[in-house]
Amino acid sequence: MLRENYRDVEEKIAAACARSGRKRSEVTLIAVSKTKPAEMIQEIYDLDQRDFGENKVQELTGKIDLLPSDIRWHLIGHLQQNKVKYIAGRVCLIHSVDSLRLAETISREALKHSCTIPILIEVNVAGEESKFGVSVEETLPLVEAAAQLPGIEIRGLMTIAPYVTDPEENRPVFKKLRELSVDIAGKNINNVTMSVLSMGMTGDYEVAIEEGATMVRVGTGIFGARDYGAQK
Repeated sequence: MLRENYRDVEEKIAAACARSGRKRSEVTLIAVSKTKPAEMIQEIYDLDQRDFGENKVQELTGKIDLLPSDIRWHLIGHLQQNKVKYIAGRVCLIHSVDSLRLAETISREALKHSCTIPILIEVNVAGEESKFGVSVEETLPLVEAAAQLPGIEIRGLMTIAPYVTDPEENRPVFKKLRELSVDIAGKNINNVTMSVLSMGMTGDYEVAIEEGATMVRVGTGIFGARDYGAQK
């Protein structure tokens, strides 16, 4: 089942890229493996998938040592400041930076571990009270402040769109994030590239790709429904 699911997602990504005149290589698929055992991750790894995403620091660090060392791990969930030290130098990208205080903590840990940590700024484009992320209006000031910190690189923006039954409803959300990234890129801020747009999940990643996503985060579409009962 995993193989079929993965191939189906890959085909849909390729089709969305073709519809929008983009190359398949422009979009990175992040297989979101939260609540899933190492054995299932290994099965997807064996299909040449290398980018995996986890929401919780404890779960991520528990899996890193069980799986191949060339996996590129992404921390995509809300990150508490006191957990940063556990993933410094161990993840390829932190998607969920939503405050200057968190960015400052990441900077300090990067210096302690003698590494540079790439980050994305999480934007709550839809303004949902239940979601983390800064507002559209707060994004540029946070980018400008965080860009001055040593040990981090701002690679772009991330958003979690609302849960909808019709993915077309999220097209304006994705379009807004892309426009915001273009505006910020145009300011040529040192230490800011805006090369990454992390947006789109199982229910809407095809629309996200059509609107410019460079990373899509797909969990259920690959691994099936999550078993939260398996988590402590």
